Amino acid sequence: METRIKIQEVEPEAFQAMYPLENYVRNSGLEKRLYELIKIRASQINGCAFCLNMHTKDARKLGETEQRIYLLNAWRETNLFTPEERAILQLTEEVTNIKEHVSDQTYEEAINILGEKTTARVIVAIIAINAWNRMAIATNMLSEDI
Repeated sequence: METRIKIQEVEPEAFQAMYPLENYVRNSGLEKRLYELIKIRASQINGCAFCLNMHTKDARKLGETEQRIYLLNAWRETNLFTPEERAILQLTEEVTNIKEHVSDQTYEEAINILGEKTTARVIVAIIAINAWNRMAIATNMLSEDI
């Protein structure tokens, strides 16, 4: 697979426009480990190898276990994830697969478990990784491209 265009070179201002959103999420108070779970799960759904490679490494550096990373795709069938993480993963799946919409049940569970502020941060985090996934997938971004 060859990289198509390199947006960061062809349209650097467009590429750089992504960073304020990313920086907001990083500095929002959302736990970094939870953000990595969001990034991995959305990237699994979207099939973004570039992002999966990057974010599984980042998650490991933050202390995420191999077992939880391997089972993230089947999080419902394991007891390895907390109620907070489960609410975040469900929300990640529904926002990523937005065609099906976010159900009232998922939204209300997120609000009840996470609160409004954290739910808002999680939604923005999901939006950010989905934007990065789409850029990487559309351009066949490779690890050496960044």
